[in-house]
Amino acid sequence: MDDPIHLEKFNHHCTEELKVNSINSKSRSQPLDFLLVLDLEGKIEILEFPVLLINTKTMKVVDLFHRFVRPSEMSEQRINEYIEGKYGKLGVDRVWHDTAISFKEAIKQLEDWITQHQLWEKEVGGCLNRAAFVTCGNWDLKTKVPQQCRVSRMKLPLYFMEWINLKDIYLNFYKRRATGMLTMMKELKIQLLGSHHLGIDDTKNIARVLQHMIADGAVIQITARRNPHTPENVEFVFMNRIR
Repeated sequence: MDDPIHLEKFNHHCTEELKVNSINSKSRSQPLDFLLVLDLEGKIEILEFPVLLINTKTMKVVDLFHRFVRPSEMSEQRINEYIEGKYGKLGVDRVWHDTAISFKEAIKQLEDWITQHQLWEKEVGGCLNRAAFVTCGNWDLKTKVPQQCRVSRMKLPLYFMEWINLKDIYLNFYKRRATGMLTMMKELKIQLLGSHHLGIDDTKNIARVLQHMIADGAVIQITARRNPHTPENVEFVFMNRIR
């Protein structure tokens, strides 16, 4: 986003923040070339849509997409109360009000962004090209995005039909359960960056966990897929998974 208010508040050049020490890396060949780390914010409607693009070969951050999203079915008074409660204490409520766009517009801009990085072709549509979204849990893509698509009266894009739940990868690689991002960070001795529950900061922290896991030798693969004929049905790849 080129909005000066947004750029002033947030660092979109986070290469240094997410720099990887690869000296003792045990990284293995990955089935995907790029991973799109996603962590949505907003329980009623989506309020924030951050995505961080990582190259699996170098483990480096390629780019960051970040949009604040304005609810479509809430009164202005309710929005103001909601944003004050959610973002006021983090000092970003004014930036949210000045830059938030509709969910449909956010998806359009996301599609422009993934097309720019040659991860998806608008003319062809369909799934991503050797890339997948990574989430900390299934909620973001199993539940929230489909809900928001229904509210926004739009079809669920096909590139959201499969994803990687980092909790399941973590469980099957380290052989121990992690209930969330903070648990993983504590166990891997990664210090929290920024503010928890600010989507852009949580996305960066999940990306740091992901980088650490790749460096430890974890193979990051698809963990969940929707049936294209009955999208409400989700197939989970791992028998041993976080429920």
